[in-house]
Amino acid sequence: MAGISPNSAQVQEITLHAVSRTLEISFDDGERFQLPAEYLRVYSPSAEVRGHGAGQEVLQVGKRQVAITALEPVGHYALKITFDDGHDSGLYSWTYLYELGAQQQAYWQDYLNRLAAAGASRE
Repeated sequence: MAGISPNSAQVQEITLHAVSRTLEISFDDGERFQLPAEYLRVYSPSAEVRGHGAGQEVLQVGKRQVAITALEPVGHYALKITFDDGHDSGLYSWTYLYELGAQQQAYWQDYLNRLAAAGASRE
């Protein structure tokens, strides 16, 4: 659709696939993303993960088996995701979810590289 960008695309449908631990999200520009719970957890927009400024990010480890236990809409702009490890403080805006979907391959590889550099594990 003309005039739609990641900043203006609106969510059309959200489906939680519990068995595969995947959040499927479709936008009104036709984009549809399959976002694993682990990926969403390690890229949480919360201060607990991102820190309070550049260089304060906290590498998330041991999240391979994390699952989503609840989804809660926040107004018409975001989603609060609760994970089974107790994490629930990140608000995932539609723009951020779109970014996570569009950049999934690059972001995931960056995460794997940071894990390897730290000698850490997804387990």
